[in-house]
Amino acid sequence: MASIRSSSRAYSISSAHQSPARSTDHKIPQCTVTCVYQTPIAGYWRNVTVVWSKNIMVNSVCISVDSVERDQVCTCKLELKPWHFWARKGYKTFMVDGTQLELYWDFRSAKFTGPEPNKDFYVALVSDEELVLLLGDMEKKAQKRTKARPALVEALMFYKEEHVFGKKSFSTRARFDHQSKEHDVVVESSTSGNKDPEMWISIDGIVLIHIRNLQWKFRGNQTVMVNKQPVQVFWDVYAWLFCHPGADHGLFIFKPGGGGDGDSDGEDDTQCDGSDCSGPSKYYSTRSYSKAAETCFFLYAWKIE
Repeated sequence: MASIRSSSRAYSISSAHQSPARSTDHKIPQCTVTCVYQTPIAGYWRNVTVVWSKNIMVNSVCISVDSVERDQVCTCKLELKPWHFWARKGYKTFMVDGTQLELYWDFRSAKFTGPEPNKDFYVALVSDEELVLLLGDMEKKAQKRTKARPALVEALMFYKEEHVFGKKSFSTRARFDHQSKEHDVVVESSTSGNKDPEMWISIDGIVLIHIRNLQWKFRGNQTVMVNKQPVQVFWDVYAWLFCHPGADHGLFIFKPGGGGDGDSDGEDDTQCDGSDCSGPSKYYSTRSYSKAAETCFFLYAWKIE
């Protein structure tokens, strides 16, 4: 295999994946899950961004691949309309820096519990007869259909964000390293009534963080142990307490690895001054590839009335 070069174009999580809520009209965004993978394509390590979306009528997925020749991305979008069963299995090609990429998918039996399907599907991206990205649990069917050889190096997801909606409880699933299984993550809150606001964060049914007096500790971070591995949890729920309902979200960040300074409560670890409810995130990604790369998971929790 030819040597793989790193793309020279700088990549910023905050600039490339702004929250859909960052518009001037402050409309609440639709349910979305965004995953960013790093995989070798045409001699370069590239970011492949997969955005799963869901509205009242349609599920959709958008696949974007970074270009290294121009400051842009090349995108292929699929809409999974329930009345177009034939479109749930298909094939498309698109070009990235003069290289043809092939995209195969099969959602005919897919099970959706939100924007992202959780079983019985595949999405396969092929470059130079190599399966550079495979999503889903139907690996054998994908390999048989694409006739592509498995990639020498498996694509790694290093960033994921999800927008969820609820009144008091927000549930999702997250993987904190590339070998482990997904974990059930639940954030629960009590921010109304006569009692002081409280918040609970549980993983796999175990409450690992309980914040009392949330009105004073609406920002902070704490390191918890998940399967004997440290995971840093950051939170910023300023909007839940001090903004108009639905105007903005609470933000939770789950980052594998222990913090250097230990736990802290109420500190502004999200680097947001709290003066309003629309400041962009200041977290950035790395462009260097590593087998030990860890996934940083962002959960945007929108309270609805």
